[in-house]
Amino acid sequence: MRVQRVIGIALAGTAVLAPAAACSSSGGGAAPAAQNTQPVTSPPSSPPPPPDHPFTGQQTAARKPVLAVKIENTSAGKPQMGLRSADIVFVEQVEGGLTRIMAIFSSKIPAKVGPVRSARISDLHLLPMFGKPALAYSGVQTKMIPFVQKASLFDVSDSAQPGAYFRQPGRVAPYNLFANTKKLLTAAPQASRAKDIGLKFGDAPEGGTPKKTFSVKYPAASFTFTWSDDEKRWLVTQDGKPDMAAEGGRQGAPTIVIQYAKTTRSQFHDFHQSYTPLIHTTGKGKAVVLRDGKAYKAKWERASETGGTTFTTESGEPMTFSRGQVWIVLAAPKPVQP
Repeated sequence: MRVQRVIGIALAGTAVLAPAAACSSSGGGAAPAAQNTQPVTSPPSSPPPPPDHPFTGQQTAARKPVLAVKIENTSAGKPQMGLRSADIVFVEQVEGGLTRIMAIFSSKIPAKVGPVRSARISDLHLLPMFGKPALAYSGVQTKMIPFVQKASLFDVSDSAQPGAYFRQPGRVAPYNLFANTKKLLTAAPQASRAKDIGLKFGDAPEGGTPKKTFSVKYPAASFTFTWSDDEKRWLVTQDGKPDMAAEGGRQGAPTIVIQYAKTTRSQFHDFHQSYTPLIHTTGKGKAVVLRDGKAYKAKWERASETGGTTFTTESGEPMTFSRGQVWIVLAAPKPVQP
């Protein structure tokens, strides 16, 4: 009530004084007080956050070139260097039922990476989804050279860019070949920058089965992914041993995708006459997505090699990943013997 009375008195005073002010202006009296005409400015607004990176879902303003690196994935080549900085880690079956990694770097580039190893035919079918990235590798079978020359990539192998590679002390050949990533990307200035490849990031969908561990087996290799509540990611155990990084700590990621893809014999083989698997990453198939301590049954689809891969829940909704590094473990629906 006090506020209302004060306002009423003020308004009444204004009504009484208004005529007097008008008379004073015509009769030489005191001039009315000047009014403040300065414009009212709003406080500066905060700049919008940078967009999410298409490979990790994390906020990164820049869209840097894409660098793919073939990395050894047996005990002889471990611990690997630089792998923890990768945006995406593809695990692929190779000769003898073993596995090899193709790591995709863009949002964060480590100074050194390795051990760098040779490429496979399945790599050439995966890479077009990234446009025309740079590919670091240590050679291919002679019969495969024409395929590499026609592929959608910039060749930054040790034969094409020898100055970007070095032998890491304390390791034995061929597991001691490492690369300087800055020199690799300098040699491929037109490499495609990161773009949407179909991955979606965000809150976990409904459902899922609580899981502490999940295992994947190949004819001559095995992986177990164990959820860590402390680190909020799945830690990697390979062939019964914790998979350690050269920089320290365990290898692992917030999201692990087991993508079941048809795997057949290709026209290539190694010098032991063991065939090179061909992983069919176009078409449709089933998958299991591990995130937040749960396993989700999912489906994958990739219509063409230049297109990305989409993952959906069993009900057809987008399968969202946790933000951060993603491992995509390419496994055959049924074990394929070497």
